[in-house]
Amino acid sequence: MKKLLMALVAASLLLTAVAPVFADTIYIVQPGDNLFRISLKFNVSVSALMAANGITNPNLIFVGQRLVIPSPGTVVTPPATTTSPPPSGSTTTYVVQRGDTLYLISLRFNVSISALMAANGITNPNLIFVGQRLTIPGAGAPPTATPPPGATPAPTTPPSGSTVYIVQPGDVLWRIALKFGVSASAIIAANGLTNPNLLFVGQRLIIPVPGAAPTPAPTQGGTPAPTTVPPPSGSGGFELGGQVNTFSAPDKMKQAGMVWVKHQIRWSPGAVASVGDINDAHAKGFKVLFSVVGHPEDISGGRNFDNFANYVGELARLGADAIEVWNEMNLDREWPAGQINPTTYVDLLRRSYNAIKAKNANTLVISGAPSPTGAEGAFGLDRVWNDDRYIKGMAAAGAASYADCIGVHYNEGIISPKQTTGDPRDNYFTRYYQGMVSTYYNAFGGQRRLCFTELGYLSPEGYGPLPSLFGWAGDTSIAEHAQWLGEAASLAKSSGLVRLLIVFNVDFTVYGDDPQAGYAIIRADGACPACATLGAVVGSR
Repeated sequence: MKKLLMALVAASLLLTAVAPVFADTIYIVQPGDNLFRISLKFNVSVSALMAANGITNPNLIFVGQRLVIPSPGTVVTPPATTTSPPPSGSTTTYVVQRGDTLYLISLRFNVSISALMAANGITNPNLIFVGQRLTIPGAGAPPTATPPPGATPAPTTPPSGSTVYIVQPGDVLWRIALKFGVSASAIIAANGLTNPNLLFVGQRLIIPVPGAAPTPAPTQGGTPAPTTVPPPSGSGGFELGGQVNTFSAPDKMKQAGMVWVKHQIRWSPGAVASVGDINDAHAKGFKVLFSVVGHPEDISGGRNFDNFANYVGELARLGADAIEVWNEMNLDREWPAGQINPTTYVDLLRRSYNAIKAKNANTLVISGAPSPTGAEGAFGLDRVWNDDRYIKGMAAAGAASYADCIGVHYNEGIISPKQTTGDPRDNYFTRYYQGMVSTYYNAFGGQRRLCFTELGYLSPEGYGPLPSLFGWAGDTSIAEHAQWLGEAASLAKSSGLVRLLIVFNVDFTVYGDDPQAGYAIIRADGACPACATLGAVVGSR
């Protein structure tokens, strides 16, 4: 939650600080804008806009961004780069710099990621380091179709009705899945792929018939991906819960109609699952959801994925009713910088899902909720992905096969959740409750319902002024806080699209740089106005 707000504010400050002074006009990007439309509006070229603003990807701009508009006819010289693509057929050596990824290096030199991997003996495309010397094969030279170590060649004889596709430079599995209208998990199963991130140019992939259930090819170790999306577990009606700090007010939670309690756990390699919070929740009459997240450095390059999966599997064995697999993995605060990628996350989700279901088929598996954000244009894809882009990537990578419910966070509202327009900041979809529901639900084509693992409204009333980073909520009253939570619960319950809504939060007391107490339904004076509005929707217990 705090990460999103800090990122957006920092982005605004950063862009303001670096805006060139030679421009005639400053334009603020509006909802629906793209560089092409802006160039038409001001009668300048897209390339001039990119050069004037240091934009390297014309598709990455965001609402609220300040753009310098050069005068029509002005020639803007972009900053000189120190590296030029080598001539076709030649090779050169490049030293990895801070912030580099193989993807960015491949764009710089106009070569494919697979060619870079093959030329340098790289088996994990997410694992490069500052100071590493990379051989850059000649741009345009076709790499040999030799599988890199760890890659799995496709079966030689495709099943009847299927198609064979030859992997091209720049291909990734989820894009191929979109091209043929099949899931990434179906392609993985049909080809016996053990690492969905490891394709090579010239590789022959069997593309199964859309909707068909392909027979998994034999694999060396590991569990083949499911060939069809399994029915979700725990497919009951809408339920309400709350995230707690101390879990000291179960009676107020029951008054609000809550039947779930959420704890967040910070896993580390070698951690041992405990039954304490499970037994405590059940003794108090609640189901328990664990949101399990670790430190980015502990999973860099895919390290410890199986260790994490074993941990959440053990939680399931001990009786956890639901487990959210990671948290806000589209930010570099929660996932390794330079490695943020929905396909990689789905690999962790797959392992975790299999481990959980092997130990307790009744445990609800919730995919990690991305952070609601539009900050990728300011910080770059190494550090953050916009959540709409990320959730579509998860869907394309087959996340629905490994989750009973799709995790969502919503915590930046300053108007009623019934409204779909009118936010005074802008009309970006994350401002609106219904914008979040439609974006996430539609990304998965209705295959899975949604689980809000954090939904909250911030009010400073009773605590004093908010810190500047949270000033956007300064006018929200306790009465609005309670009313909007009740309205959100009512919308969620009646929609049929939401399985679970966890209120953030019940009883947090910290009110500082991160004013979590301002989100709490139990206010500074101990009263709980939201308990009544929520209980009126779902029924007090």
